[in-house]
Amino acid sequence: MGRALAASTLEQQDAARRQQLANQGIAKVDGNIAHAKEQLMMQPWWLDWTAGLFPVILAVFLLRSFLFEPFKIPSGSMIPTLLIGDLILVNKFHYGVRLPVINKKIVANNDPQRGDVMVFRFPKDTSVDYIKRVVGVPGDEVSFRAQQLYINGKAAPLEQKPPPGFYDEESRRYFAEFKEKLNGVEHSILVNPQSQPFYGPDDRIAFPFRENCRYSAEGVTCKVPAGHYFMMGDNRDNSQDSRFWGFVPDENIVGKAFFVWMNFGNFKRIGSFH
Repeated sequence: MGRALAASTLEQQDAARRQQLANQGIAKVDGNIAHAKEQLMMQPWWLDWTAGLFPVILAVFLLRSFLFEPFKIPSGSMIPTLLIGDLILVNKFHYGVRLPVINKKIVANNDPQRGDVMVFRFPKDTSVDYIKRVVGVPGDEVSFRAQQLYINGKAAPLEQKPPPGFYDEESRRYFAEFKEKLNGVEHSILVNPQSQPFYGPDDRIAFPFRENCRYSAEGVTCKVPAGHYFMMGDNRDNSQDSRFWGFVPDENIVGKAFFVWMNFGNFKRIGSFH
């Protein structure tokens, strides 16, 4: 289509040129556009295809880089809020506009709040994206003791849902499900009050600002440093999170997760979530 149009335009221009010369009394004109037309028509087909596809590629790039990006939930660390196989959308401008690849913030927007579900680059391997819930913001003292979350010395409101609780289809078991409230955001979590995570010996847990954390038989207490966040999974007994590998720096933030757009195993999963 593009090549034919270019050849037609060339032919029209040549005819106009010859007519102009004829009006000046010049009947014999050098040059033959047949060869030029042949060269135009011989251009590879993929040039036209690429030219037509470029605007689409550009639009997708801008959309994924600055607005919304899809992710797939690979693990059960956010059960019951997010299940394995959920395809989610992440708002990439909610926390500010960032340059692609280097992830440098160029336009500030909202700060992460307690209760947000956030996608971020894993501090120990920034090529990997993680998703957890924000439980501590800069300046907070976060404690997780005896399976209870405390923020600045106050226990996060926790209420057990009526039995039988959350049914996990993969293991075909019921788990105790609780309602937790953070910063006015109510969400469900799974936690076994009789369980106690094993954090390992103190000297085996190392990460930046490790000196801000204290580990004991009861649990862990951390003071969140400036420009960092404390993250935890909603599946508290089955989540590798800030309790084990430390704080998430602001420059690692990808965006705020807010919507399940597809789950091919369960269409009822589609919708927004806190």
